[in-house]
Amino acid sequence: MTTLPFTKGHGTENDFVLLYDPAGEIDLTPDRVAYLCDRRAGIGGDGVIRAVRAGVLEAGADLAPDTWFMDYWNSDGTTSEMCGNGARVFGALLERHAGEDLTGGLTFGTRGGPRTITRLDDGRYAIGMGVHRLGDTAAGFDAEVEARGLDLARPALSVDMGNPHHVVALAHTGELDALDLTAAPAVSPMPPHGSNVEFAVALGFEDVAGEHRGRVRMRVHERGSGETRSCGTGACAVALAMRFWAGLDAPDVWDVEVPGGVVTVRVSRDSTVLEGPAVLVAEGMVDLPG
Repeated sequence: MTTLPFTKGHGTENDFVLLYDPAGEIDLTPDRVAYLCDRRAGIGGDGVIRAVRAGVLEAGADLAPDTWFMDYWNSDGTTSEMCGNGARVFGALLERHAGEDLTGGLTFGTRGGPRTITRLDDGRYAIGMGVHRLGDTAAGFDAEVEARGLDLARPALSVDMGNPHHVVALAHTGELDALDLTAAPAVSPMPPHGSNVEFAVALGFEDVAGEHRGRVRMRVHERGSGETRSCGTGACAVALAMRFWAGLDAPDVWDVEVPGGVVTVRVSRDSTVLEGPAVLVAEGMVDLPG
């Protein structure tokens, strides 16, 4: 039996099992990831994040060997390109276990490309989310989504955040609350490797400390994890879609309400920055079966 030290953390209640493994000594397999994320038999989490040096992973081959790499796994044992909430928690883990100073920013690797994280005030972090691409903006949408709780298929806009997303605008919060996301929404056409699906309701605009902001509420079904309390890349996708649909005078800053709290998305040309909290809640040891 293998015993591993672990840390448990969350970003707006999107929770993760964290493994500090600089030398890549842990044999991380899909079955082990699924066990760790099991909320009854294991520790429980929306995913597993391993902090490892890029030089020991094939996915980090294009980076300097000593670069930190966020090895992210969904709860079903599949890997994913990027996780915005997870990236903030990953930064908090590096502060605690590697003694990294994030006040000036730290660049690390992901399967979706390099990202930079910076510590802000009050336990909050800013994570550069890389280049994004909207789908068919000429039509305003490029897919349809069916979900339990909706009477008809709804139009959706695809957003590439380094991982795939489809954003659906709903008319009011009653529709949002009525959704049953225990089953994966059906996307047509579906990307080859699946998609994260966000349902969102625009709440309006407000001025905060002299800054014009949009506000939107969302729920998300994450590919490989099911419905989660928050999704960082999904919040960015929602902000980008809402900003596009709102027209030329739309704000560049959006506060996104998720079931687990609020994150802020700042849009700058073809990139976004996600701001939000990260909390490390527990340390312990876990016995892996087999």
